[in-house]
Amino acid sequence: MTERKKPEELRSHRWYGVKDLRSFGHRSRTSQMGYHRSDYAGKPVIAIINTWSDINPCHSHFKQRVEEVKRGIWQAGGFPVEMPAISLSEPFQKPTTMLYRNLLAMECEELLRSYPADGCVLMGGCDKTTPALVMGAISMDLPAIFMPAGPMLRGDYKGEYLGSGSDTWKYWAELRAGNITEGDWQEVEDGIARSAGHCMTMGTASTMCSAMEVLGLTLPGASSIPAPDSRHSQMATLTGKRIVDMVWEDLKPSDILTAQSFDNAVTAVLALGGSTNSVVHLIALARRAGVALDLQRFDALARRTPVLANLRPSGKYLMEDFYYAGGLRAFLTQLGDLMDFGQLTCTGTTLGANIEGARVFNDDVIRPRSKALVESDGLAVLTGNLAPGGAVIKPAAMEPHLRKHTGPAVVFKDYNDMAARIDSPDLQVTKDSVIVLQSAGPQGAPGMPEWGQLPIPQKLLKEGVRDMLRISDARMSGTSYGACVLHVTPESHVGGPLGLLRDGDLISLDVDARRIDMQVSDEELAQRKAQWKQPAPKFTRGFGVLYLKHIQQADTGCDFDFLETEKKVEADGGEPEIH
Repeated sequence: MTERKKPEELRSHRWYGVKDLRSFGHRSRTSQMGYHRSDYAGKPVIAIINTWSDINPCHSHFKQRVEEVKRGIWQAGGFPVEMPAISLSEPFQKPTTMLYRNLLAMECEELLRSYPADGCVLMGGCDKTTPALVMGAISMDLPAIFMPAGPMLRGDYKGEYLGSGSDTWKYWAELRAGNITEGDWQEVEDGIARSAGHCMTMGTASTMCSAMEVLGLTLPGASSIPAPDSRHSQMATLTGKRIVDMVWEDLKPSDILTAQSFDNAVTAVLALGGSTNSVVHLIALARRAGVALDLQRFDALARRTPVLANLRPSGKYLMEDFYYAGGLRAFLTQLGDLMDFGQLTCTGTTLGANIEGARVFNDDVIRPRSKALVESDGLAVLTGNLAPGGAVIKPAAMEPHLRKHTGPAVVFKDYNDMAARIDSPDLQVTKDSVIVLQSAGPQGAPGMPEWGQLPIPQKLLKEGVRDMLRISDARMSGTSYGACVLHVTPESHVGGPLGLLRDGDLISLDVDARRIDMQVSDEELAQRKAQWKQPAPKFTRGFGVLYLKHIQQADTGCDFDFLETEKKVEADGGEPEIH
């Protein structure tokens, strides 16, 4: 960090502080909005990128939170400017918010570039808003701090706690199997989401917000506070205060984000039993920061990292329980030498200083390493002739007997084909079959939706089957579970081997060997590839055309090829160091 800035060194000085005709226009129009020159003269202008909207329930409290952020900025001597950005609402946006993650990242970057911002507060939390906002802020590289939305309260159903997403899939399977009634299903619907905030399981939202804290981009403890808790309001104000000091200190993402801080984030995500979506997002974030994070690094860290958070979908509890048990700060103390606690954070101090004094208050929710929920492999990266570029699976959330499995493929050419036939009594499928979905990747779907937790056929549900091997080039919700091979790369839509599969082909999974293969000869695959035809593009106008032209595959983060930063750190390819 450099010495504290002088007012005339602020970026906003070019808009407000110069004595010329253009600055006259800036100042007069600011007066038009009711501000006096003393409100902003010589003060840091803080852009608050707010992803609130009427159709995003995860952010429904952001109208209040933004006022609390502003309060902190005013108190610290800054000038807050709220800038709304597109709200990526996971429950509503079709075909997937992932299609628009890069659009929000571009919007965030361009808002910061084109307006007189000296620093920014990023208000997000719902799955894709977190990586999108931070990707944009990394690329712009102004002082930036992330304010997480916080998880919603625990759901309720007949005296049992419900976890959004995870229990949706669970009870939907029971309804389709005929084990609960439509009335029961309605009670689940009414009780599963009881407050503002994102999913309260360790889904993608909780995973990515936790990762931002470990990367050093939030205040200590910020990611664990439930959205309705009064301490969340306090955190919002403290976030506003802190960003003003960060501007004076010129503390930017480039000062904080290193290969070691990304290793920390990956390790924490693995120990949390976090979402498989984090692989795509953290790789994209790292590449924006010039850090060479890849699938192999995830796998190397997964082999040595235990799962210590007993949270759904891998475990028992919910984020509210996690917060009461000590939250992320306490959780990180359990990781010990697996982490590099010397990394700088947005507080101006180290990650180690941020967790000093934190304690675990419930060691069933936050396990010690001696009583890990899973010893290692919270996530596994697979390769083989079915996924030459890699694929991922979450072993902690699958039935153990499927870790090594061979079965015949039941292939669906796309989502509509699957929806039409999956519950047909004539479908040739057994519990040993492997359900395959094609055309669900970044280009094929398009947008790589969360279709990867493929439904188990109804006739098998009625026989008591609750897990079976499923493979796709899609993602799945971080709240999902099961033996689902995801992110198969290259995707079927661009000619990947997944698109060459046919009904009856034998598929073999071996998690311990990190293999996913189809038992089809190279000669037969070459013949099938020769007969394969490129599908028509999914878009012919608008943002979709830009998306299809520039979107990259899952193994490199699904960013646009023109938005990455030149790498400044090469992957070492070796075993992870223990600090």
